[in-house]
Amino acid sequence: MASLRGRTAIVTGGGRGIGAAICRRLARDGAQVIVVDRDLEPAVSIAGEVGGEALQLDVSEPAAVAASLSGRDVDILVNNAGYDSFAWFTDVTPAQWRQLLAVNLEGVFACTQAVLPHMQSQRFGRIINVSSEAGRIGSSGNAVYAAAKGGVIAFTKSIARENARFAITANVVLPGPVDTPLLDEIRATGEPGERMIAAMRAGTQLGRLGTPDEIAPAIAFLASDDAAYVTAEAWGVSGGMGISG
Repeated sequence: MASLRGRTAIVTGGGRGIGAAICRRLARDGAQVIVVDRDLEPAVSIAGEVGGEALQLDVSEPAAVAASLSGRDVDILVNNAGYDSFAWFTDVTPAQWRQLLAVNLEGVFACTQAVLPHMQSQRFGRIINVSSEAGRIGSSGNAVYAAAKGGVIAFTKSIARENARFAITANVVLPGPVDTPLLDEIRATGEPGERMIAAMRAGTQLGRLGTPDEIAPAIAFLASDDAAYVTAEAWGVSGGMGISG
């Protein structure tokens, strides 16, 4: 286990699910964690658990992001905040797709732009973005979400190119179907939701859902000095979903 002692990490969407697991793992590896979440209560809960700081912030609001994150002494940024809404594309309104893009893609833009000047000045940084296998292979009923996550992959590679000269690395992790509170919402729909989750399982080579604790170690590795020579990579942590079918 590589040490992150002395490093400060910002984790967006850190109050629950994959984000909470990331906060716990980075703290366990020695990082001081700033838990960012749109909802204050879960952020406070996780921050208390890991001995970190809670910050209420909606990443879809660029001005608020700049005001809250610019100038912070930060070494690691994990852009994890995101959400999805199942619908066939013909049923998605412009307002809905703008919100999906605002959170899943533009939120990554805003947080990255806020922390980059400090990372550049200290000539060190680790940027890890959480995308999705949907961004690489597409997803029925999630076209806008998949488009946003595909944009995160391309953006990450571009940031890696622009910032290598500052010893800043940028990588992207692509989870597959993970058992998070979002899936509980799908289960609550009854039989249609269970069919959808069964299809998710079948779409992986391992034939099962992942857990948040299986995603967090990939983030911790990319944040560590062990990954100093790794940049511009898109790492699938998805039970083999990337080669299914």
